[in-house]
Amino acid sequence: MRIESVESLLIDRYFFVRITTEDGTVGLGEGGAWGFPEATAGAVAQFRDYLVGQDPLRIEHHFQYMYRWAHFRGSAVMAALSAIDIALWDIAGKRFGVPVHQLLGGKVRDRARCYYHVFGRTKDELFAGIRSAKNAGFTAVGHLTPFLDSPRAEPWYQTHASLIGDAIDTVRAYRDIAGREVDLCIEIHRRLKPYESVQLGIGIAPYHPLFIEDPATPDNLDEMAYIADKIPIPVATGERMTSLWEFQMLLSRNAVQLVRPDVCIAGGITGARKIAALAEAVHAGVVPHNPLSAVSTAACLQIAATAPTFVLQEFPNDTWDVTNTRPDSDALVDGAARHDGEGFLTISDAPGIGVTLCSDAEERFPYRPRALVTRVHKDGSVVDQ
Repeated sequence: MRIESVESLLIDRYFFVRITTEDGTVGLGEGGAWGFPEATAGAVAQFRDYLVGQDPLRIEHHFQYMYRWAHFRGSAVMAALSAIDIALWDIAGKRFGVPVHQLLGGKVRDRARCYYHVFGRTKDELFAGIRSAKNAGFTAVGHLTPFLDSPRAEPWYQTHASLIGDAIDTVRAYRDIAGREVDLCIEIHRRLKPYESVQLGIGIAPYHPLFIEDPATPDNLDEMAYIADKIPIPVATGERMTSLWEFQMLLSRNAVQLVRPDVCIAGGITGARKIAALAEAVHAGVVPHNPLSAVSTAACLQIAATAPTFVLQEFPNDTWDVTNTRPDSDALVDGAARHDGEGFLTISDAPGIGVTLCSDAEERFPYRPRALVTRVHKDGSVVDQ
């Protein structure tokens, strides 16, 4: 069995790779550098010439060969490699008639606890999102900002006292609504400086968030260690990181308590399972990052099924943000993971990663490029959001 074709597919806001072998077996993967799908497609084109004619089952060898070829990496390159890797694992599972998690040593759990996305431009919208998730049976909510999902086109300004004080009050209200039946995953989204995150972390600690996510930009690992050392809340980070070595450096600094590898950018299933092993070695939790499609969810669940220190699986809802809806998962793929009404996702035992792209997906959901919109301050300078 040899690889016959490697295709890049841009569907809605998603980037997929489809690999087909000479016997007609199809593997599907997804790339996670969502801001740069065209660049990712260019990287896939570079890798295609190597892959065609190769044995698809030599997954680790192909990963090493492509990763170490030119020593140019970064998000677009790693998204391409990740999508290819997921597709190769999908082919391997189908070749042997088993789910990928069986090839990784078998399941350590039968279902994966998940958290639901909550968006809102107003506090009332965010409060309603928590109530809705709780009523639907979710036991955790995430993507839960204490700062509102404000439009990036609007200039930003707040005093420090207002920024921190309002955020603490908002998290207090979240806890009042959620009770103790729902865990809160507080999303900072890299919007704060380290000193601000320390003040906020101390202020919201009485409301027992499960974690505080991305309390600073991923540029400096020592800054994350500074924050983690000073707040009594677990730090979750890693969604922008592209290699297991970055996670090793985070863990060695005690800068993270819950690692957030994105299977679609951190090396696919090959990379994510190694990151999960690093986390296991120091009893750190694993919370796979998953803001993408049901293909990404299916790949993440192979890690959730097999990682002993897995904690929670991100499970996106039907919107990209407060203004853009996603394609219905069932219209995009067959076999999408289901919420069981008790806060868990089912883990498929179908061969491969368990999903296949619907035949009319490309036609029904044409590519929608994202506009480059970076938020600015009232004074004209750039801010992080």
